[in-house]
Amino acid sequence: MFSKETYIKRRNQLKKDIGNGILLFPGNNESPMNYADNTFHFRQDSTFLYFFGVSHPNLAAIIDCESGEEIVFGDDYTIDDVVWMGKQPSIADRFLASGIQKTRPIAQLGTELKDALTLGRKIHFLPPYRPENKIKIFELLEIPPSKQKEASSLEFVKAVIAQRNYKSPEEIAEIEKAVNVSGEMHISAMKMLRPGMRESEIAAEMIRIAEAAGGHISFPVIATINGQTLHNHYHGNITKPGQLFLLDCGAETEMGYAGDMSSTFPVDQKFTKRQKEIYQVALNSHEAAIKMLKPGIPFKEIYYQSAREILRGMESLGFFKGDIDEAVAEGVHAMFFPCGLGHMMGLDVHDMEDLGEQYVGYDNEAKSTQFGAKSLRLGRKLEPGFVLTIEPGIYFIPDLIDKWRAEKKFTDFLNYEKLEAYKDFGGCRNEEDFLITETGYRLLGKPIPKTIEEVEALR
Repeated sequence: MFSKETYIKRRNQLKKDIGNGILLFPGNNESPMNYADNTFHFRQDSTFLYFFGVSHPNLAAIIDCESGEEIVFGDDYTIDDVVWMGKQPSIADRFLASGIQKTRPIAQLGTELKDALTLGRKIHFLPPYRPENKIKIFELLEIPPSKQKEASSLEFVKAVIAQRNYKSPEEIAEIEKAVNVSGEMHISAMKMLRPGMRESEIAAEMIRIAEAAGGHISFPVIATINGQTLHNHYHGNITKPGQLFLLDCGAETEMGYAGDMSSTFPVDQKFTKRQKEIYQVALNSHEAAIKMLKPGIPFKEIYYQSAREILRGMESLGFFKGDIDEAVAEGVHAMFFPCGLGHMMGLDVHDMEDLGEQYVGYDNEAKSTQFGAKSLRLGRKLEPGFVLTIEPGIYFIPDLIDKWRAEKKFTDFLNYEKLEAYKDFGGCRNEEDFLITETGYRLLGKPIPKTIEEVEALR
């Protein structure tokens, strides 16, 4: 945990920003895999972590914005629990470290909220994303799950984003820990991969490194020879000579802060000629995007510049022809680059995605609806304190090639004969994590190999 003063300051700012009503924080519960006592890895709700600092299941909290009262609700373990889990701190003791003075049994939460509703007081809650928390809201506030998103408090959402979007020095230090472990994961994979290995061997080593560092993975590992599938979590393939391997994985610290990195390297010790050509185009786009990072620039401008850089490179290789600016405006680049350029990062690997991308990444500006650009999670002007990823890529997706070709789409721009010959290529991307500073940007963590020469030297 951070200092007690950190959490007190955050909660006081929240009370000031919202000003009225009661803020409800339903913490996360244990989630069973196949029966009640066999649970998935527990992960506390990130907003609960941000304001209270305690990673423990079956908790809830309220903050009264007018009286200033703060109460955490939870049940102490019984002797039956202790037999299986060992001696545990009381709920009161757990929360002294975050400056909470009042704790009550979880059963009293309903009574507290019912009394507030009887008095006509507003109960603010955030859009729930877990089924069990939707049930809690239904039981506590009698709002059906289908109505909870629209009934949630936009004031609360915006007040949380106003704090969590701007990372403090202590948060940045914690994120950097996660990024450094993430870098170790990627370097280890680059060193160990050989033809004949299962993708699952790489994925398992990534999980081992993250957990050996005292944390966990920040999202399910992507370790695949099929890099054209953007979120490919299947790990059953055997690697063969001539293939590219795409790794996207990150570590999460014990406090819940995330790292997120991607790398692409050959299954062989060296890239083939065509792998080098495509990889270098993607890397050029990556570097062009990094150079543009600074306060005040809309991130969507960086995205479009990275797309132009990809088309420029693909033109030199014979995949594309025509006016680059016109092609990007029409969305031609999505043939190679059908996703976004990056996203905010912090306590969530896609920070606060549960609160609404339009508020976190767009400051309520309109998003593009165009294929490719609509997947850009971050578009707003950058500000000091933002932590984000840069991750352009090039992907040869057979189904997309077939679909657009059959529709005779963008035939003035795209060389479908050449695309046909690359259907077995896969995909590639590099991803790094950056802090926006007062004057520009700073790479977080130790850099990992990303030039062709650096990657081959490690292989």
